[in-house]
Amino acid sequence: EVQLVESGGDLVQTGGSLRLSCEASGFTFDDYAISWFRQAPGKEREGVSCISIRDDTTYHADSVKGRFTISSDNAKNTVYLQMDSLNDEDTAVYYCAAGGRKARQWCRNSRYYSHYYDVPSVYDYWGQGTQVTVSS
Repeated sequence: EVQLVESGGDLVQTGGSLRLSCEASGFTFDDYAISWFRQAPGKEREGVSCISIRDDTTYHADSVKGRFTISSDNAKNTVYLQMDSLNDEDTAVYYCAAGGRKARQWCRNSRYYSHYYDVPSVYDYWGQGTQVTVSS
């Protein structure tokens, strides 16, 4: 059974930091790209960061670039999202998603063209989400 389990969401003050985790099971981790998406109340879901596990390609959307860092621990089948300098616009439910060949390609394209390609349809598996609330 495929599972993606997010954790690490919390209430934090403006300017603070959090690290989210996405633990994967039930599929070959190295064959996938993992992305973080977020959805704030009343807003559309937004792609935030991606990582192609096999080649360690990463990319971040402009809204979080320089503040968020995505990484993976392949031994633990876990992807992390380190979030620094948080502000109230970062308040959202954060989801991780896993996708195969197409997702890896879109993540690499993002890095190559310096443009974040937000394509949720190429992701096969989704977690349940973890709430991040930034309070001033």
